[in-house]
Amino acid sequence: MTSIDQIATLATFGSVWAVLAVGHNLADHVIGQTDRQAEGKAAPSAAEIADGASPRRGWDTCLRHVAQYHLVMAVILALVWGVLPLQMSWSGLVAGLAVSAATHAFFDRRWPVRWLLEHVGSKGFAELKAAGMNGMYLTDQALHQTALLVSALLITLL
Repeated sequence: MTSIDQIATLATFGSVWAVLAVGHNLADHVIGQTDRQAEGKAAPSAAEIADGASPRRGWDTCLRHVAQYHLVMAVILALVWGVLPLQMSWSGLVAGLAVSAATHAFFDRRWPVRWLLEHVGSKGFAELKAAGMNGMYLTDQALHQTALLVSALLITLL
C-alpha cells in the first residue's frame, strides 16, 4: 500500500524534474546565456593551449553563464514552489542546485564531453556537424539532463 507521504514525494520529484527540464531549456537557450558566453565558455581550444594560452581562460565566462542560468532556474523553482504544495527543503534546493551548477560548468567547458565521447568509442559523433545534427551539443544536453535528474532527486529527498 502506498502512503500519502510516498505519493507526495513522487509528485514532488516529478514536478521538480519537469520544472528543471523546462528551466534548463529556457536558461540554456533563451535567457540564461549570451552569445558571448556561448562562444567563450569553453575557451581556449587545444590549439590555443598549444600556442601558450592559459587553460584557465574562459572559466570566468563559463561561470557567468552558470550563475545566470541558475538564477533563472531558482526563480522558476521558487514560482512553482509558491503555487504548488511541493515537499522541498532549503537544504535540498541548495544541494540540488549546487550539483547542477558544478556539473553544468564542467560540461560546458566542452573538453569533458569530447573526452567522454572519444573514450566510449564515439569519436566520430563528437565531430558530427551535418544535417542539423551536432554530436557535441546533443551529448552536452544529455549530460545536463542526467545531472538534472540527480538534482531533482536531491531537491526531493533532502
